[in-house]
Amino acid sequence: MANRMQTTNEFGGAYIQRGFELAFQRGLRRYVFIPLCINIVLFSVAIYYSFHYTAQGVDALIAWLPSFLAWLEWILWPLAVITLLLLVALTFTSIANLIASPFNSLLAEQVELRLSGQSVPDGGVMGMVRDIPRILLRELQKILYLIPRFIGFGLLLIFVPIIGQILWFLFGGWMMTIQYADYPFDNHKVPFKTMRRQLWQHPGKSLSFGCIVAVLASLPIINLLLIPVAVCGATAMWVDHHKNAVLS
Repeated sequence: MANRMQTTNEFGGAYIQRGFELAFQRGLRRYVFIPLCINIVLFSVAIYYSFHYTAQGVDALIAWLPSFLAWLEWILWPLAVITLLLLVALTFTSIANLIASPFNSLLAEQVELRLSGQSVPDGGVMGMVRDIPRILLRELQKILYLIPRFIGFGLLLIFVPIIGQILWFLFGGWMMTIQYADYPFDNHKVPFKTMRRQLWQHPGKSLSFGCIVAVLASLPIINLLLIPVAVCGATAMWVDHHKNAVLS
């Protein structure tokens, strides 16, 4: 039966804590295992090669600079590391979620059942297997939605100081919210556009959730656990704030 807490006025970022609490509860841990393994493998490879080639790139750029600009090394390294962490967080999270999406959908289904006591129509493992093509198409739809915005905000990040960095960070938060909140919405066949519109009706809650996920995605060790935790947290937010509004 449901063990849902009443959190109607809750700050969106607090759902990360709920995600940690839910992800490792008895009965849900088995649904976390595969997404967790996928995340660990991909992020380990991504971080190793990203830092390896970034170091080479920065060293090459510093060697190319004239001697009177050698002081830029103190700026280039922090800028490169910050940019790299954000790119790894956004890019490889999308790849990991694409691979793990059917399992994330099943995890979201089980979390919703635990919190609300209501099962998802056509759910279960067999339902997930039947829905794999549709789930993967939904992931592709998210990627196609995000790519042009990724490029646009990336250009602002590079060419518009301070404001560009702030907008990039907020975009990263919105991207993470879209990514993880979509699993419970999609389990109920809610159209992608409807999902975005519903999330934007709660901008503070949606952005605070996504921005904290984006920060955690850039932190070693924690980012390895992030996918199932964020799925659980986003599903709790769906149950508390969106489900009745969308399905009523």
